[in-house]
Amino acid sequence: MKLITLLLFPFAAALASTVPFKGCHQKMKESIHGPPSGWYKHAPAQKHHMLELKIALPQPKFPELEQHLWEISDPSHARYGAYLSKQETEALMAPHSETLDVVSEWLALHGLTEEDVIRSSARDWVTIRVPVGLAEEMLDTTYHVYKHAETGESIVRTTSYSLPDILHHHVDFIQPTTMFARFKAFKSTLHWTNQAQPAVSSPAGGTITGPAGNSVDASCNHTITLSCLRQLYNAEDYETTATNCNKLGITGYLDQYANNKDLQQFYQAQNPSAYGSNYTLVSINGGKNNQSYAVAGGEANLDTQFGFGLVWPTPGTFYTTGGEPPFTPDLVTPINFNEPYTYWLEHVLSQDDIPQTISTSYGDDEQTVSYTYAIRVCAGMAALGARGVSLLFASGDHGVGGNYSEPATCKSNDGHNVTTFIPSFPASCPYVTAVGGTVSIPETAAVFSGGGFSNYFARPVYQEAAVSAYLAMLTPGTFEGLYNPTGRAFPDVAAQSEYFSMIRQGQEGPAYGTSCAAPVFAAFVSMLNDARINARKTPLGFLNPLLYSTGYNALNDITDGNNPGCGTLGFNATVGWDPVTGYGTPNFEKLKDLVLAMP
Repeated sequence: MKLITLLLFPFAAALASTVPFKGCHQKMKESIHGPPSGWYKHAPAQKHHMLELKIALPQPKFPELEQHLWEISDPSHARYGAYLSKQETEALMAPHSETLDVVSEWLALHGLTEEDVIRSSARDWVTIRVPVGLAEEMLDTTYHVYKHAETGESIVRTTSYSLPDILHHHVDFIQPTTMFARFKAFKSTLHWTNQAQPAVSSPAGGTITGPAGNSVDASCNHTITLSCLRQLYNAEDYETTATNCNKLGITGYLDQYANNKDLQQFYQAQNPSAYGSNYTLVSINGGKNNQSYAVAGGEANLDTQFGFGLVWPTPGTFYTTGGEPPFTPDLVTPINFNEPYTYWLEHVLSQDDIPQTISTSYGDDEQTVSYTYAIRVCAGMAALGARGVSLLFASGDHGVGGNYSEPATCKSNDGHNVTTFIPSFPASCPYVTAVGGTVSIPETAAVFSGGGFSNYFARPVYQEAAVSAYLAMLTPGTFEGLYNPTGRAFPDVAAQSEYFSMIRQGQEGPAYGTSCAAPVFAAFVSMLNDARINARKTPLGFLNPLLYSTGYNALNDITDGNNPGCGTLGFNATVGWDPVTGYGTPNFEKLKDLVLAMP
């Protein structure tokens, strides 16, 4: 990999004027029809307002990286588990040297020196801080403050921008420009109260039969605890290790703080052996973890309590990433950030030591994320998979999209305003494992379990057979025109997602949503990695090729329930894979036997 080091001089002095920018025609790079539903133009952006622009440079060797990922994630391939190093991965993510030169000269022409630029470890991202006035000059655009009618949130965005002709094949995209995503925690508010809920049968003090055929405390039908999850998913007797370098990572965004007093209270109640233990806190992009009870984060508490509580004494890492689009335009705001995924990705990919399993319970409607951005962030997920990391994402909490009783919430934002199902991102990325939700015992699909088909990503080969079989069972014409039957289908798996007993601000209360399911499934994956590492085998890495080839045999198939939305009853859970619960919930003992028998 060729590295360009320019430490002492401005770009203009370091580079010969070989690029004919003067007189170069400005050509539209990206545009959208208008702001998505709910956003409206409020006022022109102040010229001195600071933007942090992230410039994505092309990765010409990504197809090679992707091929490595398919091979090393396929249990039947001779290279299974032969993960790439940080250096090898970066070499496959790096831009062409000409791209570095051309972009550097363009920045220099606008007065930016090397000291003004932050480069990612693979040099595929360039970050600059500039006032709105300069950004408008560079991008031949006009920024405005847009407000969200429902929440009052404000962001500085534009609906189009241009670049010199010569830059178009040297820049994938620049943000923040046209993206109006409101990345949020996936926590259900149980919109579909008119939908029948599974009957709860739980005699006091009795037991019921779990999905593995074992006895489970009847109380687990109305209150989910760490003990319930270990019983349900057949892992009561497994003890994890603290000394084999296995780790579980949990991500936190949007000022979601994991309260340590709440965590200790949770441990005291549900896992006394873990009481007094803590996690490693990693701050990214100024992320904080405020310990005031008043700001204890429901999402962060849920994720850390159940994720770290299940795998203790396996070490846990909590990533707190600063930066979010909304800001208050009437106040002096030093910077208007991009959404936080790119910051997290840049940081984690730059590290030599990464947790083998990472859970994320955040996302947004796929259509609010620009196509170029989604493709690029997804490529970063592939790079982590190539390094042996299992990434699990909550599938979303609005069924097939929007609200069951309000189909008007399911409209495309491409200018055509047609009714459509709304997939979630990053769950729709084909290089991650998306986790849907279940409820009760016997398990059925949670009505809010996000699932469906991506409009951005094509169906990957690993799920071709499973998804084709599901689609063949649908009555011809079902949901015609509402979804993309050739898209990447999700979720891949599922876990319990209602009645979780968590602690927040010193009080016990219930939590709901695929926010619950993602850290739970991730915890069981971390346990499997623990078992493999103890057996001197590699961690599982990208899970989906395993899940769709043989792993599904060790999951509890969920065959009842559906995920309503957009004025429809949504898809049905059925035998085998379905776009509500994927292939189902974990049976840890079966999965452990399977993964220990693999190379």
